[in-house]
Amino acid sequence: MAAKRGESDGPGDGRRRASARTAGEPLPAQTIPLEEPDDRPFAVIDIGSNSVRLVVFEGLILNPAPIYNERVTCGLGRGVSANGEMGMQTIERAARALTRFAVAAERLGVGQLRAIATAAVREASDGPVFIETAERILGQPIEVLTGREEARLAALGVRAGIHRPNGIAGDLGGGSLELADIRAKSLGETVTLPLGGLRLAETVGTDLQAAKKLIDRHLAEHEWIKAGQGRPFFAIGGTWRAFARLHMTYRGYPLKILHQYRLSAAETMRFASVLLDRPAPMLEEAQQLSKTRLETLPFGALLLQRIVKRVRPSNIVICATGIREGALFERLPKTVRKHDAFLETCRALNARRARLPAYAEDLCAWTDHVMAVSEIEETDELRRLRHAACYMSELGWRAHPDYRSEQSAAMLENAASTSIDHRGIAFLSLVVYYRHEGAVQEGEASIYRALTSQSIERRAQVIGAALRVAHALSFGQPGSLRKKKLVRDGRYLELHLTARDARVSGERIERRHRALARALGKDARVITAG
Repeated sequence: MAAKRGESDGPGDGRRRASARTAGEPLPAQTIPLEEPDDRPFAVIDIGSNSVRLVVFEGLILNPAPIYNERVTCGLGRGVSANGEMGMQTIERAARALTRFAVAAERLGVGQLRAIATAAVREASDGPVFIETAERILGQPIEVLTGREEARLAALGVRAGIHRPNGIAGDLGGGSLELADIRAKSLGETVTLPLGGLRLAETVGTDLQAAKKLIDRHLAEHEWIKAGQGRPFFAIGGTWRAFARLHMTYRGYPLKILHQYRLSAAETMRFASVLLDRPAPMLEEAQQLSKTRLETLPFGALLLQRIVKRVRPSNIVICATGIREGALFERLPKTVRKHDAFLETCRALNARRARLPAYAEDLCAWTDHVMAVSEIEETDELRRLRHAACYMSELGWRAHPDYRSEQSAAMLENAASTSIDHRGIAFLSLVVYYRHEGAVQEGEASIYRALTSQSIERRAQVIGAALRVAHALSFGQPGSLRKKKLVRDGRYLELHLTARDARVSGERIERRHRALARALGKDARVITAG
């Protein structure tokens, strides 16, 4: 595969594979045909310029949870830009990490393992020596990615973690920066640039003005990145996550979730200036960062600043999924990739934890009916969130009633790590509060109210009230909502019940129906046939 203009693949470019596995070595993952079902854990070993990491995912599925994650800072790329090689001491340290990772993967019952190496290995003159050693340890081939392949996997990682992304993805590593024009169903231009944090530190030392000129020169060579104007810039990589974590602390942000944390272009420019011009106020918050992160943080801030100036994106979106998630996502069947990862997660949680999982489908149909009768306009995204609320609404049924709303919201917040943004998490959490409490008192759920608007909270109130009516009508039993219907008649929202349903009518249903009608700006009326 030919490298595109601007790629800096260096020595060892291309994908290397061992001719055969070493007999008796662990992890014979590559002998398992990909088309065969395998519910065992799926592992990725990412050999980067700064660190070597093992992530073991629960399986080869959409939005899998990591069951094990370990990172060893080896600095393979630290000497590459200076003298062209990694050095034996660094290689030996990485080899020790890989030996441990091989044992860990074997003991965790990994079914398939994918090992990938990026900029440092492909550019170093002793890269082939390292690969030979590493493949012997793992007992399987290691993919040395070209710059384009690295950018593609990072873009797939964005697609795995963000619903229908449309913007420029940037993956900042120790040795390189990969940029990709990513849309919901396609991948456009890609490029890899020699602008990794460690590489910049080695090239310019602490001279940020020299770094600025170098960054601007490389960005100016690729006019296509201006296609990101007015679209999000998806920032991937540990340095940019550290930038976002500090910004969260700086502004007192209520959530602690980094994935899909958003900064406006103006906020990004201002905070980058804080880190570059006056780092002292941030030192206390920065104590949580490693020495290597502190070294690369100024370059990460400078890169974001220059990208905002050059590309003019609508905002910066921090993406916690990247090349490792992309390596898994690429192995999924195309039919599976098309599914909505967040809704699949909600369905899976509902199947495992709900009292009666089939009831969630009834709630989806019931709230479809409520939206249609109420004539409330609803985008595809809002409909998606409403259905997610139906799948998640009964997960807290085992909790004590006094804490059911809080525990349900916490469960949702922890589960909603990918494919939903922070505003979506806030909306769903408010639905849960209205579902269990009927109202949200002052001070309750304040962190979620801070992330959304009054109109969206009113929508959450309507959906929560509709779920309360449904529960009163059906007792939470699947199939019990099919003949219940709402009718809008002038200023009234009418609940029509069959003669058989008259036996279940009472104060509880009437009270909850009044609350739903009030949320819709209507008066309530319950009508029983006969």
